[in-house]
Amino acid sequence: VQLQASGGGLVQAGGSLRLSCAASGRTFSTYGMGWFRQAPGKEREFVARIGWSGLRTYYSDSVKGRFTISRDNALNTVYLQMDSLKPEDTAVYYCAADRRPYYSGSILYTEIPYDDWGQGTLVTVSS
Repeated sequence: VQLQASGGGLVQAGGSLRLSCAASGRTFSTYGMGWFRQAPGKEREFVARIGWSGLRTYYSDSVKGRFTISRDNALNTVYLQMDSLKPEDTAVYYCAADRRPYYSGSILYTEIPYDDWGQGTLVTVSS
């Protein structure tokens, strides 16, 4: 699966951005999809995940209530709406595809389930 993330940019603190991730393939609607981020000098961390149907979503504590993950299976696209952005949200954001979503529990908040990764899009939040 090829993943193309877009929508990053420079925004002031308190502002909003919406990231998109377009996926190739005809079985996108069966994938779990996730967003991760990597800030300078830090390890990549989980941000959000959405199940294949869109009914189940998961968020890290640091973004819960500010970010919203969604998907459009007809367009093979997953989104990350980011509101109330903070300087500490500055990072390269990656989307990832879980092609065999049989994991459950805390593993869903890690990189373990994911098979394919996009190239990343940079989000910079100025104070």
